[in-house]
Amino acid sequence: MVKFIHAADLHLDSPFKSRSKMPSNIVNKLMNSTFVAAKRMFDYAIDHKIDFMILSGDVFDADNRSLKSEIFLKEQFERLENHGIFTYMIHGNHDPVVDGIKTSWPSTVKVFGENVETYQAMTSRGENVFIHGFSYYQDESYESKLDQYPTNTRNDGIHIGLLHGTYSKSVRDIGRYTEFTLEDLNSKLYHYWALGHIHMRQTLTEMPLINYSGNIQGRHVNESGEKGFLLVEGDSIKLSSTFIPVQDILFETYEIDVTSVDRMDLYQEVTKFKNKLRVDGRQIVQLIAYYDGDEDIRSTDLFEVINLLQEDEADIDDFIWIDEMKLEYKDAERNALINDIKASFGRNDSIYKESLNTLYMDPKVNRYLPDIEHIDREVLFELGEEKLKLLMRK
Repeated sequence: MVKFIHAADLHLDSPFKSRSKMPSNIVNKLMNSTFVAAKRMFDYAIDHKIDFMILSGDVFDADNRSLKSEIFLKEQFERLENHGIFTYMIHGNHDPVVDGIKTSWPSTVKVFGENVETYQAMTSRGENVFIHGFSYYQDESYESKLDQYPTNTRNDGIHIGLLHGTYSKSVRDIGRYTEFTLEDLNSKLYHYWALGHIHMRQTLTEMPLINYSGNIQGRHVNESGEKGFLLVEGDSIKLSSTFIPVQDILFETYEIDVTSVDRMDLYQEVTKFKNKLRVDGRQIVQLIAYYDGDEDIRSTDLFEVINLLQEDEADIDDFIWIDEMKLEYKDAERNALINDIKASFGRNDSIYKESLNTLYMDPKVNRYLPDIEHIDREVLFELGEEKLKLLMRK
């Protein structure tokens, strides 16, 4: 049996995006979130006594990695070393191995070079494991080195391939580095492929098990949902993977129904919704509020509501930051038609007088009407609008 962690795309010290509006406490937690998520992963590795850890590229966010990220990672590797846990790491398009970077890792950390290499490991239960991979060197690499991976032709243990690249059938808008097909990977007869580069968890096949682990911390709305790593367990007959979430801040999009667009009512309804979310920890939210009514809200009032919802999070540890909020009308077409009618005819005196005369000339109706000079024009318009809305709902 073997038990290991497969992770990728840690992007330590990521600069993140769209943080100009955020208060300092949220910016600081956002900037530190990749480190918090990584620390949780290393804690898990030690607590669950894994055999080794695999990091499939883009551990750092850029080749000019910060001193903070290097020191942090070295300390975590030393913690693993103290518990006899090895780490096998490749570099990807965001953190290629470049001249001038001379980081000194513990002896238990094996970093693959620019050409395909193989490391042999043995688990505490005596299982032989062969780990194959290569790192990007100098610049972003579009060339495939899959032909350099050795083929497993002997039943001599578990074979694992590390690769930072793009599945040929992927439709995601990403850089297509080291593009591969399933036939390419299957031809090597490995038991597991630990893939990196795609920031979305994905299993390409079950036999053999080929996984993208995704990243450990989302960085913007397009990286929504839980993020973490894969715990892989099994033997040469069958390996299985379990997702372990470790993100510190969740990026998510929600849809809610609101009963009013009065700015006070809207603020209170969204605040109530935020407090329900808060039990699940820190979140950066894109919110779509649906309103099934006819009233409108001025853009300045909506902006004021959003601004106040954001200000409320300034000193809260488990913040729910509304990064963007859109108000959508469930029957926008009906409301647009009514507004168009009001704008086109609502202040047209000749049409008003003609309609009023027609109404009063009907003997079946006029006996129920007040004297024409006592007619309140605004009240009449409101009654007419309600009647129009009722007819349009039928």
